[in-house]
Amino acid sequence: MAEKKTINFTKMQGAGNDYVYIDTLGSPTSVSPDEISLPDLAIKISDRHFGVGGDGLIVIMPSVNADFRMRMFNADGSEAQMCGNGTRCVAKYLHDKGFTDKTVFTLETLAGIKVLHLHIENGVTKEVTVDMGKAMLSRGDVPAAGDKDSKMVDSPVMVDDSEFPVTAVGMGNPHGVIFVDDITDRHIFHYGPLLEKAEVWPEKANIEFIKVVDRKHLDMRVWERGSGETLACGTGACASAVASYIKGLTDAEVDVRLLGGTLHIVYDTETGHVMMTGPAEFVADGAYYYDPE
Repeated sequence: MAEKKTINFTKMQGAGNDYVYIDTLGSPTSVSPDEISLPDLAIKISDRHFGVGGDGLIVIMPSVNADFRMRMFNADGSEAQMCGNGTRCVAKYLHDKGFTDKTVFTLETLAGIKVLHLHIENGVTKEVTVDMGKAMLSRGDVPAAGDKDSKMVDSPVMVDDSEFPVTAVGMGNPHGVIFVDDITDRHIFHYGPLLEKAEVWPEKANIEFIKVVDRKHLDMRVWERGSGETLACGTGACASAVASYIKGLTDAEVDVRLLGGTLHIVYDTETGHVMMTGPAEFVADGAYYYDPE
């Protein structure tokens, strides 16, 4: 029988999007990723009753292409390309725990290298601005089924007994954005998982339900692939801001209000890049006793 392994962790949250963070950077409390199954660890440590609890696991690693690297696993063990709220928390972790004294540095993700700008107050990281890269609008880049060079704007997607007009945006991971007059629990818990797995998404998708408040404010709830409803989704907020702009509903700079807080999104319409600013907070440090069986 395999022995339990002690894994030091930090719990962090960004606008209520909470993850468990471990690092493999060679410090005395670091984890050796070769000794554990990261997908299995993600499932077990994310459990809110039998584990630490969180929307998933984020592993901070060395990089040969950037200053640091992150891998992100959903609560079901699937690996995702990118997590916007997670990148901000990684930035705070690295700076405030003394792994770097830089206030601008690069982070390698499966969605490419991101540039992180830290906003420091009294030596502590309070907010982080992340260049989330270029918003992808063609179906081939999102990805979504259909003509790979065409855009998917208000395209009808039928699930169960309803048809939804869906706008697809890729932010390193796929998003389906739906605008509604009022966001209901039925949207999230009934239609969210059905839309996540709709045939139009070859890799499944995150589903955002959006209410336009005015040209500078959006309300958003999200069903994240592999995790269910979360209190915030940074890439989803970016995708929703882009979708609302290209549909002519808002300006290129908006505040997106989520269940866990507000993110400030700026869509550079010339370059296609999206800048996201939001908070990052420590919750707890601890030791998790991982049973590999």
